[in-house]
Amino acid sequence: MIDRYTRPEMGAIWSIEAKFQTYLDVEIAVCQAQSDMGLIPAAALAEIKSKARFDVARIDEIELQVKHDVIAFLTSVGENVGDAARYIHMGLTSSDVIDTALALQLKRAAVILMAGLEKLTEAVLKQARKHKHTVMVGRSHGIHAEPITFGFKMAVWVEELRRHKVRLEQAVEMISVGQMSGPVGTYSNISPEVEERTLALIGLIPAKISTQIIQRDRHAQFVMTLALIAASLEKFAVEIRHLQRTDVLEVEEPFASGQKGSSAMPHKRNPVASENITGLARVIRGNAVAALENVALWHERDISHSSVERIILPDSTILLDYMLNRLAVVMDGLVVYPENMLRNMDVFGGVIFSQAVLLKLTDKGLAREVAYKLVQDNAMAAWNTKSGNFRENLLADKRVTEHLTEEEIVSSFDPANYLQNIERVFERAGI
Repeated sequence: MIDRYTRPEMGAIWSIEAKFQTYLDVEIAVCQAQSDMGLIPAAALAEIKSKARFDVARIDEIELQVKHDVIAFLTSVGENVGDAARYIHMGLTSSDVIDTALALQLKRAAVILMAGLEKLTEAVLKQARKHKHTVMVGRSHGIHAEPITFGFKMAVWVEELRRHKVRLEQAVEMISVGQMSGPVGTYSNISPEVEERTLALIGLIPAKISTQIIQRDRHAQFVMTLALIAASLEKFAVEIRHLQRTDVLEVEEPFASGQKGSSAMPHKRNPVASENITGLARVIRGNAVAALENVALWHERDISHSSVERIILPDSTILLDYMLNRLAVVMDGLVVYPENMLRNMDVFGGVIFSQAVLLKLTDKGLAREVAYKLVQDNAMAAWNTKSGNFRENLLADKRVTEHLTEEEIVSSFDPANYLQNIERVFERAGI
């Protein structure tokens, strides 16, 4: 991933140095387990631990000749360890090390992602509580529908983010497995006990059964979870973009002192963070498709998945980390304009209160179809008309006033009628 979207902590997990260090951690753990079982002399283990190191430049040099990165890595380590190096990688195949190390990297990445998810959730939760009673219009199909509160909108997001926390926990559990089972998974030259001891040392559990590799449905679930989270972040970002439009202007991304919105138009205050998040979500969704394609490999393995994972796993975790933290900043500093929300809600004389009038007319005994027609006639007469006023139309329509008093009509335009269960909704959501 490019530096622009790479936060240091997450980027460090996927560095070349970190990859090979994790390989080495796994190899040493195997040696430790084998030594504990009497398979490797204690003196050799001590020598391995004290001398085992690698040089990335040397690995690259060796790989040019051998065309195998794990062999190049082992050769570099062996050059530093000396004679005791013969005990390193004993009974293993390359994928035992690669896949087990990858599980460790994904676990570490997930810790950072979980922290970012919690940070964003708290920022949204703050807005939900703050604006619990900030009335605005709810929209369906992009068209004004009925009153809601901005806090209610935020509460919907909070609950969605909480579901993602559960999904990420499940995905981490699914990916937190390793293997030390040899070329095709049958433990031909290594025992299940070595595997169990090794993985216990590094905080993983054994895959119940594997081939040469950990099966890729696990990794697909992980990436698909990241894609789901990214999809929600895009959903939130798109909402902010819509609400920030000049003709709406109900919320606005924070605009820093000295910030510029356009190279040509000094007046511009663009939702650039939300647009950025929208775009990056597309990349992670694309990576999820690639992860699914990696599930179907030939027989006990091929390496068609390997090149893909070198890209999609670092990139997806790096991007989601960036997105979570950038959106958290937006939500923490989000500018909300309650007065604009009230202004927009009353467009065309409060047409959004049509259902309240409809229900009052039906309560008076009118057939629903008749009542609907009366209300719709008055709403459409106000719709997209400069001086259109639904409330005044109703008060002037004798077909309505013969059934409803002025007080009954006017009381239909009280948003509180629509929001009487907000407290209950928040309580049920634990907000």
